[in-house]
Amino acid sequence: MKTKHAFYSIVLSLAVSAANAQTPIPEGYVKATITLANNSELHGYIKDNMKKAASVSFLDESGNNKKNYDGNQINSLTIEGANLICLNGDFFKSVCTGKLNFLQKLSDASGKLTYNGSEPIFNNGTEGKIGDYFVYSSTDRKLKLLNKKSVDAFIANDLTGCTEAIEKAKTINGDIAQLKGAVEIYNSYASK
Repeated sequence: MKTKHAFYSIVLSLAVSAANAQTPIPEGYVKATITLANNSELHGYIKDNMKKAASVSFLDESGNNKKNYDGNQINSLTIEGANLICLNGDFFKSVCTGKLNFLQKLSDASGKLTYNGSEPIFNNGTEGKIGDYFVYSSTDRKLKLLNKKSVDAFIANDLTGCTEAIEKAKTINGDIAQLKGAVEIYNSYASK
């Protein structure tokens, strides 16, 4: 009987220890992985301050060690299955990826003050506004704003050689978000 009681006590204490070891997600935070500019990865929780301050607040997996990171300090983020990248201090959601990356702008880092040591630097950020769509070429590393004025140049210069993608792009009727389909077709063509 004593061994049975001791066994149950051990099992109960292990269960309580395991339950205590699982840190609950802090309020206002979501689970995320950050890849910093030096390519090191951090796993933990972030609070989204992208729209307001072009930054995120990070807590490590234990829920401690809070630190703020702005877009200049981060290469990419993975938040609840969504992939984000940072370019020129701004955060972008990756709508589709490949040779051409179709992105949506999530922050505005223009005019944001950062420091290089003790030297203050004002960030120019990227053109466009929050919600705008962009294409980023992984080969020439150029970010291009997509709008009604630039769509024709995008179709003529960036989708060359892929008739199906060009035809799809010509059917968007001013809805820039619909270019996603043309970019996916182009990326499929370019990967062959």
